[in-house]
Formats: sequence, C-alpha cells, structure tokens
Amino acid sequence: MSLNTKVDFNHDHNQWVFKPVGEIDIYTSSVFKEEIVKSFEERKADLVIDGRQLDYIDSTGLGALISLLKMLQDTEYKIYIDNIRPNIRKLFDITELDKLFIIRGDENAQ
Repeated sequence: MSLNTKVDFNHDHNQWVFKPVGEIDIYTSSVFKEEIVKSFEERKADLVIDGRQLDYIDSTGLGALISLLKMLQDTEYKIYIDNIRPNIRKLFDITELDKLFIIRGDENAQ
C-alpha cells in the first residue's frame, strides 16, 4: 500500500497537522519524515500527527518518528500523536514509545 499525507498549518494553535493516509513502512517512512522536516524548517511549530487514517506503521516508521523527536529535543516544540487505532497504539505500548510521545484521543479512533 502507499502513503498520502495531508499537510496543514493550524494558525489558531500554531502547529503543523499531518494526516497520513495508508501505511508508514520501509517504502514510505523516509518521504513521510522528509515532508515533516521540510515543513518544520519552513515554520517552527509543534507537530501533530493525526493517525485517524493510518492503517499500519512498521519499525522504520517508528524510527522516523523517533528521529523527529530527536530533532525537536533541544527546542520548545513537541510532537503529538492523535487518534491512532488500537493496533498501532498497542505497538507504542509494547515498545514503550508511549512514554516518549504525547498520545491523545486514541479512544476515538476506529
């Protein structure tokens, strides 16, 4: 499967919102990461990844998220992961990445 990412800037909350549709895997994770880095370099702000339409993420996708977290480490900005599906939330729990990322609203994901 492929990945399409809708990118918007929310001026009210001063944050980038990324809505991946499909899968973040070995084939798509680098493009996903590059898109986020490019947006952040264009305008520094918090990053929100809305996982409502994210079907799957593998270890390379998790690696891309970790590298984004490291990119923000010495800044005031944060990464929020919203609305992820239970199967993806379980992956964050098992790997204990739920302790590193701010995960919100997953009870609403289907």
